[in-house]
Amino acid sequence: MIHPRLMAAVAASALAFAVAACGDRDAARKTDAPRPAAAATTASVAAAPVLQIASETKQFRDWSATCGNDGTCWAFGFASGGDGGWLRITLAPGPDARPHILFGYWPDGDAKGPPRIGLTIDGRDFAAALNAASEADAPIGEIVSDARPIIDLLAQGKVATIRGASAQDISLNGAAAALLWIDEKQGRLDTPTALMRRGDKPASTVPAAPQLPVVAAGPAVDQTGFGDENQTVPAALRSRTEVGNCLKESVVPDVSDMVMSARLDARTELWAVPCGSGAYNVTHYWYLTGPGGRDPRPAALIGTAGPGADPTSPDNATVNGGYDPGSRTLSAFAKGRGIGDCGAAQTWTWTGQRFVLTRESTMGECAGVPADLWPVAWRTR
Repeated sequence: MIHPRLMAAVAASALAFAVAACGDRDAARKTDAPRPAAAATTASVAAAPVLQIASETKQFRDWSATCGNDGTCWAFGFASGGDGGWLRITLAPGPDARPHILFGYWPDGDAKGPPRIGLTIDGRDFAAALNAASEADAPIGEIVSDARPIIDLLAQGKVATIRGASAQDISLNGAAAALLWIDEKQGRLDTPTALMRRGDKPASTVPAAPQLPVVAAGPAVDQTGFGDENQTVPAALRSRTEVGNCLKESVVPDVSDMVMSARLDARTELWAVPCGSGAYNVTHYWYLTGPGGRDPRPAALIGTAGPGADPTSPDNATVNGGYDPGSRTLSAFAKGRGIGDCGAAQTWTWTGQRFVLTRESTMGECAGVPADLWPVAWRTR
């Protein structure tokens, strides 16, 4: 399980947005996971189309858009100047999906008050309900009526204003391009279901959601003698140069004691060595070993390598990581700042042979977006 000193920092599970001119460049790298195959067809009857999609994020002036491997897409606009304000449009794949709008803000200390929130687009007010994820100091608004008329105004407008204890302006420059990109990614162009470019092409031509990769966890194993307290780095593991350097860097007792271990099966152990810390982040290096910590090798914890990934970090490193032997999952939550409204959240599952990425969501803009509302770039079943 996650070390007690990290419990407040580790997300239960959990792509930061790259900056680029409208359509200038692709801000995401692709995962090496297999793409879902298109549905088979027969000579006489064509099967329903199935979406073929890879996780991707792109920047469109002041807006960003992300599509996950399940075909769900998100468009985000943020308040300028680092203020805590955001607006999110979500659309699932398939011909029957309907867009959903959420927005929120993180007021400064002088502006906190009772939860209330509203949305204005170029001076026109729209009714909104408080979403269940709202907090007293960070309300979240939800459009509960048909979102399409509002999306039309967002695409044509100049500024959206989030109103509450304080007001935050969100530029709409790039919103239309982001929504058009989502139409293209989900195969909606020229159909009545499109967010932007609607037409008379039958809605039945919009591809259905792809099948998600299936990941089965390895069997549960007795953990007697293992855990996240009173653990000592085995000699074979300590002899590795990078491990020795990590232990020298982690001289603060509260950090140097954060050695974690688990039994994965009769022949495999998991060890985590603390390797530096900051104000709200603690880094660990993870290793697979034989019994007693023999023959250590780095554990491969591969993410999508999309926006927000640290290219200098080794594949076996996590920030605020921990292993849960009950679910056989290793999770990490790298915080972009203390309140945890930006960063990266990932979960890997032990299959009995290796750790496989089962969920990843990241947020690069520190604008008050709760981690549960970040775009999910990768998920499995």
